[in-house]
Amino acid sequence: MTVDVLVVGAGPVGLTAAAYLAAHGVAVTVVDKQAEGHNTSRAAVIHARTLEALDEIGVTERLGALAIASTRFSIRDRDRVLVPVRFDELPSTHRHMLLIPQSVTERVLAERVEELGATVLRPRTLVGLQQRDDAVVATFGDGEPIQARYVLGADGTHSTVRDLVGIDFGSGDGGETFVLADVRVDGGLPPDQVVLFFSTSGLLVSAPLPDGSFRIVSQVDDPPALPTAEYVQDLLRTRGPASVQVAVEEVVWGSRFRVRHQVAATFRRGRVLLAGDAAHVHSPAGGQGMNLGLRDAVALARELVAVLGGAAETRLDHYADTQRAKAVEVVAFAARLTRLATTGRALRPVRNLALRGLATLPVFRRRLANRLAGLSDR
Repeated sequence: MTVDVLVVGAGPVGLTAAAYLAAHGVAVTVVDKQAEGHNTSRAAVIHARTLEALDEIGVTERLGALAIASTRFSIRDRDRVLVPVRFDELPSTHRHMLLIPQSVTERVLAERVEELGATVLRPRTLVGLQQRDDAVVATFGDGEPIQARYVLGADGTHSTVRDLVGIDFGSGDGGETFVLADVRVDGGLPPDQVVLFFSTSGLLVSAPLPDGSFRIVSQVDDPPALPTAEYVQDLLRTRGPASVQVAVEEVVWGSRFRVRHQVAATFRRGRVLLAGDAAHVHSPAGGQGMNLGLRDAVALARELVAVLGGAAETRLDHYADTQRAKAVEVVAFAARLTRLATTGRALRPVRNLALRGLATLPVFRRRLANRLAGLSDR
């Protein structure tokens, strides 16, 4: 099989790139080692700048119909609001964020890829990449090889593509461990906004989901593989609202994960390029991970369309340099939020006073809103 672009990884990033390429007449094939997509996921927020990017593949309205459109985000220490953030004055056509499970986003993207006629092959396990002057030959554990003019690695944190072409990902820091649970609760959590709770024990994020449940993500040292209702209840009791009891009635789904703060040494090696978690990983604080990956996908697909149409290959270098610089900024921002969240007890009053003071400044609130929404990387 011969194609213009081979996309490795059929998650949100790979599917977004494939949809953009197919919409512009590029012959694109997506491969993934999994037999089918996951119905569980970590990401639950799509920010304004990402929605602008998704406008280019025609899925924003579909996603909006399946999501909660929220204009509010807040940083709190228990009941005390330290920084309120509003998105309804963003310099964007999308003055909100969408709260939607990644699995639903993935389903919408897969439907769009199918509509546009791109090929998705599952399960296909990549085992080799051979770069030539004018193409890359990909080989698999079974099935015929695929020859492509370019390969896009969107195969996640443990990227086979990145390893096969020898791009260094570093060892990162020691990493942080998190527990994640979609829960049904009886009151106590804001149903219209994402809240980042600061705690000396570790941050906790609460996000309402369209089915009435709440996504809870919390930094813990030794998370259980399958958190119970009692476990999540205790996290909310010690880190969430103090003035009201949040009763956890059911855990719909739960898991644990570890993240390190890492950025690939380069996003391009010849005819092979990286996007999404294959290129950068960081703390979930601020909900930036999938968002940056989706913007990678559209930015790279746009440059590939241009180069395949005869533009200079230096446009791919521009993608690699520009998106890597943005990734470094986002990783640093997420790390700062995590450090702020876990400030020790002695400095906690100072932190809170400083943040509440900054929050009185319109310019600070505006800049933070733009940063969270992804608009500061325009």
